[in-house]
Amino acid sequence: MPTKAVIYKAKTRLGSTVMAELLAEVAKPFAAPGGPGIYKEWWLVSVDGTVLDLADTLANEKAYGRPETKTDFKSTFPQARVLGLVECGTHAVFSAVAASCNTSEYDMYPALLADLAKDMLAMADRGFFSYQAWKDSAATGAALLWRMKANSVMPVLEELGDGSYRSAVYPSSKDRAKDTNGIPVRVIEYEVTTAKKDGGEEVSKFRLTTSILDPAAASAEDLADPYARRWEIESSFDELKTHQRGPDNVLRSKIPDGVYQEIYGYLCTHYAIRSLIDTVANEFEEDPMRFSFIRTLRAARRSLAGRPAFSPSQTS
Repeated sequence: MPTKAVIYKAKTRLGSTVMAELLAEVAKPFAAPGGPGIYKEWWLVSVDGTVLDLADTLANEKAYGRPETKTDFKSTFPQARVLGLVECGTHAVFSAVAASCNTSEYDMYPALLADLAKDMLAMADRGFFSYQAWKDSAATGAALLWRMKANSVMPVLEELGDGSYRSAVYPSSKDRAKDTNGIPVRVIEYEVTTAKKDGGEEVSKFRLTTSILDPAAASAEDLADPYARRWEIESSFDELKTHQRGPDNVLRSKIPDGVYQEIYGYLCTHYAIRSLIDTVANEFEEDPMRFSFIRTLRAARRSLAGRPAFSPSQTS
């Protein structure tokens, strides 16, 4: 079996770029038509981010930074931020970008635009919206379904039969006042009531903005359900961080390029496992979400853990 030193030298020769290129080349949405990851003609995809703890070295701290604290003490580990596009029906991360933990997810988002396509319904939370981000995302041809902040000004231009209304987003308040440079959108507002541990109820108000302007193509009630599936991205990151990497583990690499290589190595491995699950699920005509990621991961590790067997002819 290869030693730790041999693996380190091989990783150094390989470099980090090839791992990012591998994910970009291989990773694509693969949810089965008619499955839970598809809404009408659109693949359900979500954008969100997470952070990964790094080895505590000066080089990693300089390259990736540390999260701020409210005390005079610095945080325990440097961190890297990862922003990904995840297919909701399979948990597959098919596009990702990594940066310093001090880089906002909003600033990282443009790097993912090239991987949006017209057959996707792209969902995002409140922190991603801006006029420019919406305009650039819509230009990819993807349908959009984004949550808006509660204080967003959304003028009611036309009330629609499904309870939604037509509105527009503008680059500035001056443009809104003059009704110039507006991008037509449709707004869906609803409430979700959840039970609290103390026996009470909590009401959350949602305001979604979509580029699907025709209610006949996707009603307000229909779109509320796909947006709820946006949270599948949290499960995907949990698989990556808690189960695949291991709880409370930091990335091994002590140099920035190694960190970048390791991040994309984890992403490629996660995609491979999710692809395997999807292949088996399709064979048995089952929902891939019914298959255990942890058991599949353990099976993959067992297949790699044994010493390789060589025949006499191979060793002679």
